[in-house]
Amino acid sequence: MRLLLQLIASLSLFSVGRTDDVLFSKWADRFGIQFANETQRYTVYRKWLDNDIFIRETNLRNLSYTLGHNQFSGMDIAEFRQSRNIRPYIPRSVQPPQSPVDYMVSDSVDWEAKGAVSPVKDQGQCGSCWSFSTTGALEGAVFIKTGKLYSFSEQQLVDCDTFKNGGKDHGCNGGLMDNAFAWIDKNNGLCLEADYPYVSGKTQTAGTCQTTCSTISASDVQTYVDVEPKSDDAFMQAVSKQPVSVAIEADQREFQLYKSGVFTGTCGTNLDHGVLTVGYGSENGLDYYRVKNSWSTSWGEKGYIRLGRGVKYNNGGGQCGILMSASYPLV
Repeated sequence: MRLLLQLIASLSLFSVGRTDDVLFSKWADRFGIQFANETQRYTVYRKWLDNDIFIRETNLRNLSYTLGHNQFSGMDIAEFRQSRNIRPYIPRSVQPPQSPVDYMVSDSVDWEAKGAVSPVKDQGQCGSCWSFSTTGALEGAVFIKTGKLYSFSEQQLVDCDTFKNGGKDHGCNGGLMDNAFAWIDKNNGLCLEADYPYVSGKTQTAGTCQTTCSTISASDVQTYVDVEPKSDDAFMQAVSKQPVSVAIEADQREFQLYKSGVFTGTCGTNLDHGVLTVGYGSENGLDYYRVKNSWSTSWGEKGYIRLGRGVKYNNGGGQCGILMSASYPLV
């Protein structure tokens, strides 16, 4: 089947109308992709075409999920990893695992629908996923406590949560959500995104820590909870209580091109990306966790992915490793 699709795609290069080339041009226009010259355009086109074949081949299998073109379609897997600065997740110093055992688990939860989740953001070309996961969990915790949804500053964490400023994270070169929760505790809260806007997605580096913005008192983290790893029950109890920060593996091709549905593809458990679990539920007999990413609304289900949930996907760490390193702040 793949050989047939490759043949069809190759022949289309010389066919009247050059259908694939037209689609490629529309894709480039949609995502503002610019080319220095025809050589570069052709190089990106060949990668886009290979991904197009992979998308069609995968979707013909009628899986529980579909793939589709997005801002990463003109990249091979190595370029994709580099564009998000995806790198191995540094093992954290885990507190004694806890889970909110006194909290009732319902059949489904959606914190976005409850108003506890800010709009999807875009980390850009900076390995700052950890900061977006952190602010997402903090936004949810503060909303549950106060009824107000704030959008907190990822840039403050990227610039200030460093060894130089008494933190332990590494700006665009990665970090840990637990470290960020601890830094927010020391800082007595976090500033609003409007007062300390995100720019590292374009600059691709951290900036100088600014101290002129005012922290929101309700965002002062008292402590954080590490959820018992490798347990769907403990994780569901945590997500029933509030949005939960997690690390997953996101560097595989199907994840790169994910479009919709319950993702049950191969993605591994070598953690390299911080995201936010905002709920769980079921669709057509498939249980899932709903996860907010930080790659803009052009990726996935308007910025979200649903990962397979349950024993079938819990081969030690859950789908894409979602059960291996989860935590949330208490404010």
